[in-house]
Amino acid sequence: MAQCVVIADDLTGANATGVLLKKLRFTAYTVMNAERLDLKLLSDTDCIVYPTDSRAVDATIAYNRVYNVVKLLKDNSIKLYSKRIDSTLRGNLGSETDAFLDALSNQSMAMVAPCFPQANRIVAGGYMLVNTVPLHKTEAAIDPKTPVHTSYVQDLFKEQSKYPVASLHINDIMLGKEHIAEKIKEYQHAGIRILIFDCISNEDLDIIADGVIESNVPFIAVDPGTFTAALSRKLMKQKEGNSKVLVTIGSVNGVAKMQIDELFLAQKVFGVFVNVKELVEGEERRTAEMNRVVEEVINSGRNQEVCAVIGNGILPENRIDLTLYARRFHVENEDISNLINDSFAEITYQILLRNQAFRGLYSSGGDITVAISKKFNSAGIRLLGEVVPLAAYGEFIGGAFEGLKVVTKGGMAGDKNALSQCIHYLKEQLYM
Repeated sequence: MAQCVVIADDLTGANATGVLLKKLRFTAYTVMNAERLDLKLLSDTDCIVYPTDSRAVDATIAYNRVYNVVKLLKDNSIKLYSKRIDSTLRGNLGSETDAFLDALSNQSMAMVAPCFPQANRIVAGGYMLVNTVPLHKTEAAIDPKTPVHTSYVQDLFKEQSKYPVASLHINDIMLGKEHIAEKIKEYQHAGIRILIFDCISNEDLDIIADGVIESNVPFIAVDPGTFTAALSRKLMKQKEGNSKVLVTIGSVNGVAKMQIDELFLAQKVFGVFVNVKELVEGEERRTAEMNRVVEEVINSGRNQEVCAVIGNGILPENRIDLTLYARRFHVENEDISNLINDSFAEITYQILLRNQAFRGLYSSGGDITVAISKKFNSAGIRLLGEVVPLAAYGEFIGGAFEGLKVVTKGGMAGDKNALSQCIHYLKEQLYM
């Protein structure tokens, strides 16, 4: 039974959204020919994706096409309605949104989240930026069929829609889902039917989706696909349980620190910092620290999709002197380094052993990756692809966690976004 209906103004946009839903393990059926609409396929699929080929037509024609399709496909079993719009706001945004609202005739609000962070389309202060450039200064402004003359999203909808329009900017988004839910209810009471959200990251989309759901206001999603994907994860029943990703980072260089900071800004991550000094102060203190980290991830991070175990040596003031400890214990520097790496491997092993929802692992630093492989008793890693230069994607062969998907990357490899890109890629692979 279909759980969602996506109506797009063109075929490529329809398929792009369908692919996002497929990555979340939902089945999607793109309707290519309405006259040969296969009702059996509609009943057997999770998501019906219907392109109306209406981006460049007259606004009245676009309205009628969307209105008729919604009337055809609406059903009490549908959990999510989505109006897919162009990621650069071209086309009949207002008239098609109006048509969707009118056809549902249930006083829904249109929740508009036009950003597409992976494609560097963001909305801040109500303005859309493409690769940091205001939309009206990009190629969209001179599109021969559907030029865009302003970067202010609210103006575009006001010009095209018959309904009252309002916006929630980033200062509201940062206050969290409860605040967003209350603002939505306030706007509903004031008669607003189209509400536009600032959004600069996938984390913003998650928070907005939570706020929309918590408000209990009937709604349709209006976006280029990413907001619809965020909502679908929360509203629709998936065929398998959610998959978690564990991030293990022991690197101590500045590049790794920059990438970690960017990861926490871009995605929702539950992080636990390992006190590396405790790992080399004797077996009793080492065991206690490893147990502390494992318990914190297992208990406090149980509801988080991404959990990170990070050595506190990422901060210069916490870095230990290997030579000092080597002299104290009459061993080589390498022995102290191996002890730290083995400790991270043990923490990783225990977390994965105790929570089998972790189906993906990101490992930073060659020495730690080797230590993890040894602890898993793995025969190796089957390489499946490259995420970014010097970051490999694969799966473990043999051992305790055979088939576990993994991304490995050197601590100094990549720009500030490399770690975030790796985690996003790994999550996508888990849902395929």
